[in-house]
Amino acid sequence: MPSRSQYALMSSKDKNMVLFICFSSAIAFFDFLIYLYIADIISSIFFPANANANVARLQGLGLFAVGYLARPLGGMIFGRYGDIKGRKPILLISMLITAGSLLVMACLPSYAQWGMIAPALFILLRLIQGMAFGLYVPLAWVFVAEHVPRQYLSVGCSYVTASFFIGVLFSNAFFVWLTGAMTSEQLITYGWRLPFFVAAILSFLPLLAWRFIDESPFFTEMKASTSNHHATKPFTLLFKHCKHSIFIGMILTLVISSITTVIILLLPDLIELRFTLDKDLFGFSHSLGIVFMIFGCIFYGILSNYQNFGKILAIGSVLLIVQIFAFFYHMQAGGDYILIMYALLGFFAGIVGMVPAILVQLFPTNVRLTGMAFCYNLTYALVGVLVPFGLGYATMFVSFSPALYIAFIGFIGIIMGLYFYNLPEFKKIDHMI
Repeated sequence: MPSRSQYALMSSKDKNMVLFICFSSAIAFFDFLIYLYIADIISSIFFPANANANVARLQGLGLFAVGYLARPLGGMIFGRYGDIKGRKPILLISMLITAGSLLVMACLPSYAQWGMIAPALFILLRLIQGMAFGLYVPLAWVFVAEHVPRQYLSVGCSYVTASFFIGVLFSNAFFVWLTGAMTSEQLITYGWRLPFFVAAILSFLPLLAWRFIDESPFFTEMKASTSNHHATKPFTLLFKHCKHSIFIGMILTLVISSITTVIILLLPDLIELRFTLDKDLFGFSHSLGIVFMIFGCIFYGILSNYQNFGKILAIGSVLLIVQIFAFFYHMQAGGDYILIMYALLGFFAGIVGMVPAILVQLFPTNVRLTGMAFCYNLTYALVGVLVPFGLGYATMFVSFSPALYIAFIGFIGIIMGLYFYNLPEFKKIDHMI
């Protein structure tokens, strides 16, 4: 077992490591979301110009979806490497691949210059970047969870989750500035390259502090143990001994991915389909909701350090269900207090901040990264591809469709909370197969 006491205080080195991972995580989300913000522009650059507007939009969204589809493959391949060779080297590899792919994307020729070769190259690079990103998210949680003392597990993972939403907030601000500073013609001519250059530079920045980051003490202890031969068979051990953990992990990821996808990414577009609001006011409300979701992540992370995971998850899920219906009823009544309602919705959606601390405890050290990468990315790929189209279609007929879906996810959260409430022994993180 790792020698660190569960009652040890977080050292300055631990704090710097958490800051390193949080900074890298915010950048990683900015990197991955670029396509969502300029999907129409990317489509017009890399696909034939004679396509109609709807087809062009679908092409742009298809490029975004490709990244989701690549994530399970990358998570499994790189996750296995991380369970065999170590967390630190695979973290470096994922960061280098992401930065390199973004840099190459920024320099790609358009369809008008190279024909079908241009979109083929872009899709290939998007697949590569999606594979790297599919490993990075679970790796960030594992890296923090295996470094900090046990008493900081929940809050450490919640900081990482909150940093993802800081990346979303930065993306919102960056693209508001970009679209305001450039005309549509400038964006199509050369401006679309700027986000990729900025993302590539930001992705290389964390590497300046690379030599100050240590390998996970859990992995180091595992490699030194007498049962080291187990570490060479993560796939076999995972699917033979962890079937129950895989199922629970996928259910928990369904909760995280659904809340994040709907409330952070889709809700503005879904609201626009059925409600009429001042666009600038709603845009500010959405950003405010993200800010309060960041606070909510940290709040629930701290709270779950002192209370039973299951109880907090169940109560938080109930509060989220109540607030999502209150939000939509308020929208139907005119939306006069949209700022307050969106802030509350974001805060209660912060329940996702404590869930990763449960995920990392589902799997033992020697298959932890492989298991988390498999559950997280397979589920996220399904949600990321199916939910946007499904909810978009359903909202055309029933304005409360997003609320009904989040209520369904909240109900799952309640069930899982009751399940974990009866598993106090689940707080252990250092067992091995």
